[in-house]
Amino acid sequence: MTLALTPELMKQYQQKVENEASSLLAMNACFKTDPLEMCLRRSKVIATNHIFTHKVESEGRPITNQKSSGRCWIFACLNVMRLPFVKQYNLEEFEFSQSHLFFWDKIERCNYFLNKMVECARRGEEVEGRLVSFLLHDPTSDGGQWDMLVNLITRYGVMPKKCFPESYSAENSMRMNRILQSKLREYTRELRTVINKDDDDAAVTETLVRQMSEVYRIVSICLGIPPQNFSWEYYDKSKAYHKVGPLTPLEFYNEYVKPVFNVEDKVCLVTDPRPKNAYGLAYTVDCLGNMVGGRRTIYNNQPVETLMNLCSESIKNGEAIWFGCEVGKRFAGKLGIQDTYIHDYKSAFGVEVNLGLSKADRLLYGESLMTHAMIFTAVTLNESGTPEKWRVENSWGEDRGEKGYLIMTSDWFREFVFEIVVDKKYVPEEVLSVFSQEPVVLPAWDPMGALAYKVTPHFQL
Repeated sequence: MTLALTPELMKQYQQKVENEASSLLAMNACFKTDPLEMCLRRSKVIATNHIFTHKVESEGRPITNQKSSGRCWIFACLNVMRLPFVKQYNLEEFEFSQSHLFFWDKIERCNYFLNKMVECARRGEEVEGRLVSFLLHDPTSDGGQWDMLVNLITRYGVMPKKCFPESYSAENSMRMNRILQSKLREYTRELRTVINKDDDDAAVTETLVRQMSEVYRIVSICLGIPPQNFSWEYYDKSKAYHKVGPLTPLEFYNEYVKPVFNVEDKVCLVTDPRPKNAYGLAYTVDCLGNMVGGRRTIYNNQPVETLMNLCSESIKNGEAIWFGCEVGKRFAGKLGIQDTYIHDYKSAFGVEVNLGLSKADRLLYGESLMTHAMIFTAVTLNESGTPEKWRVENSWGEDRGEKGYLIMTSDWFREFVFEIVVDKKYVPEEVLSVFSQEPVVLPAWDPMGALAYKVTPHFQL
């Protein structure tokens, strides 16, 4: 059976809207107003405050801004890393270089992609097939996952932002990415031609070496080349002068950062409530990674309440949390409020929006996936110890929320947070033991393979 949209049916729909006073009022309001602004619940805005029962000792300064790039996962990692670092070295404010990790991720990510294209060709995946078509759609995303950060930091280290500052293409990555995307698709065709001709390992390697030389040139021109050695001079809070170096970024990480923040001590837990993906199991995603020979992206699937409890335990002990969520749903972007009741769609449109499906069904039907990474710096617990709301440090500058900080309700957490990274010392042994399992491999296009990438919005979310 099919439905034809006849003139009679359209007339019926029109009359129904025109006879509803609430629909006419909403139509008038929407004529000159953003629909989300129109739906804001005043009572929720008034009730919002940034007072919490537990908060990390000090928060990062300055508020960071990823600008028009999808580097939120890098910013969130370096933001959570700098908190114990500035405490250890008595700093007023500090930023790690986001461009340094971004540079090496672009190089490694392109090499990873090209090697996966060789692998796909050799296992008989057709260019028109779903897997290769999916991978070719965005071969060099800005976004990433926690295990990719561990790969980068343990191989290339970190450095102060002053030693490798931002470039235009770091803050506005679209042009560079389009150049790289074009070349990677071209390279894919070339590699498949070489493989189809005689599949000689030496010929394939020679082709990859030349292609990656060209990639390195493009990325270097756009981002600059990170220094192999640097010296860092600074004043601490007492105005005392200090100098570190010369040393390599990896030496800087191992000697000065790792003792207070060891990325290898952190574990990534996800919450995927789809019926086929049981809790208490490990998962990975086909062709998801950023480094040949690097660690795989592994997901330890647990109930959302487990994630919430571990986050609150970490914050109570003064440690902030990296997390990934779908940032755009039920979010008053300018006010910085993430609350499932911040928008009253029902009164404005006569229908519910975003919450008409369960979290599991939103994943199944393409309505939801992780899009953004940020950090938790505070939590409010009620008398029974249950988390009620969270303070979130974002990387979109100071002009959103409370000078760059957002506020999130625990109801919103349950619906739209998908993963957290917490120190393993807070994680029960039965949860940690899941990492020893051989992970279930999800297809490359599975929504749990989504990368945190959300750029600073130029519009009101």
